[in-house]
Amino acid sequence: MKPFKKRRRGGITATFESGEAHLLASLSGQVVELLRDRNGAEESSIDPLAAQLGMGGPSLPPEDPVLRRLLPDAYRDDEEDSGEFRRFTERSLTSAKVHHAETLIGSLVDGGLTFGVAPGETPVEVELDPDQVQSWLRALTDVRLSLAVRLGIDEEADLLLVAQAQDEAVAAMGEIYEWLGYVQETLLAALN
Repeated sequence: MKPFKKRRRGGITATFESGEAHLLASLSGQVVELLRDRNGAEESSIDPLAAQLGMGGPSLPPEDPVLRRLLPDAYRDDEEDSGEFRRFTERSLTSAKVHHAETLIGSLVDGGLTFGVAPGETPVEVELDPDQVQSWLRALTDVRLSLAVRLGIDEEADLLLVAQAQDEAVAAMGEIYEWLGYVQETLLAALN
């Protein structure tokens, strides 16, 4: 990856190797699928007015630990208030997260990423406007949070344990988690 940088004429650009772009798109797509699965079955009865306004979401927290991290309770000490808050806000939060991930994927496609073919030698160059930058930052955060939950990373010391894991897949996912942090860091640095 060539880090993000500001262009004189506006916009922020970065160049990814094809495999890196596929990885980013795949991980973002997995977050989208997870969030869309959450919006499927209703977990609470819908208030008719809330349904008309598009606010009839579930009141129970998700069972999946990744979704619990991406869609946390508003009030940790009050289940009832958390349920009510969740019922009126979760769908819009989920929709926003899906939008950010799809924006990331879309900008990779605009930069030359093609699906259905093995990653090749052609780099993928993205150019982001201010709204896309915000979507990328949010989508990268969601992907990193998802990986952190799956890997059991709660603090810096946990990252060291993941890096030293005997399971090669766990260690590789730890490296991806760190690389995503680097991508996010270069994007933040380009904003300054």
